[in-house]
Amino acid sequence: MKSVMVAANWKMNKGPTEAEEFLLQFLKLIPQVDHKHYVFFAPAYCLPAFSERLKYNDIGWGAQNCYFEESGAFTGELSPRVLSEMGSSFGLVGHSERRSLFSETDQDVAKKVKALQSCEITPMVCVGESLSERKEGRTDEVISEQLSAAMDACDISKGLVVAYEPVWAIGTGEVATPQQAADAHKTLRDLLVAKFGEAGTKTKILYGGSVKPENAAELAKQPNVDGFLVGGASLKIDSLIAIHDAAIAAE
Repeated sequence: MKSVMVAANWKMNKGPTEAEEFLLQFLKLIPQVDHKHYVFFAPAYCLPAFSERLKYNDIGWGAQNCYFEESGAFTGELSPRVLSEMGSSFGLVGHSERRSLFSETDQDVAKKVKALQSCEITPMVCVGESLSERKEGRTDEVISEQLSAAMDACDISKGLVVAYEPVWAIGTGEVATPQQAADAHKTLRDLLVAKFGEAGTKTKILYGGSVKPENAAELAKQPNVDGFLVGGASLKIDSLIAIHDAAIAAE
């Protein structure tokens, strides 16, 4: 039986008060046994609420981005060392919005992977192709280049999660077919195994891109789909839990 992970990416939504209210209700609704299946990536100003409310359970949480230095004259950036001191267990890096809107390169992502691991934080590395790249038949090439750069900087003994997010399916209502997801995840799995051996077989690969309760079960049935990175649907407690339950039922 594979271990399922459902990660919530709130992007630039919710504030500290909303985060506090969400967590209070969320913790009342899920059983303790399910805690380990959830990870939250919230805006930086919400992270103190996660640090306080989640310090006595094993729900994961972290920032949506960080810098690759621990301190210094880097105005507006987040220190991985400070995130670790707050109790952060995961760090999201390489999201397509960071790559496209803020010009982050594969090399930037690789440096962030190394920085997070040096602070005992597990990086969740996002990879994915644009619509034009898919139409050109370059999906495997693009996601292989993105993941390879991150793997070269990675100490697999310190943990790694990969999230495949086809750019054309993020926030568009479009979703990869189960077969498209399975094919991409197989490419990523093969790369992980070639690089890390047995550890690569155990590295979680999540699918992200307009995931909803209605499509989660069928996607979760596919080989090498170990859970989901959820955007808009993670903003509501009932839909996030429904996605988790669908993924568990599909194991």
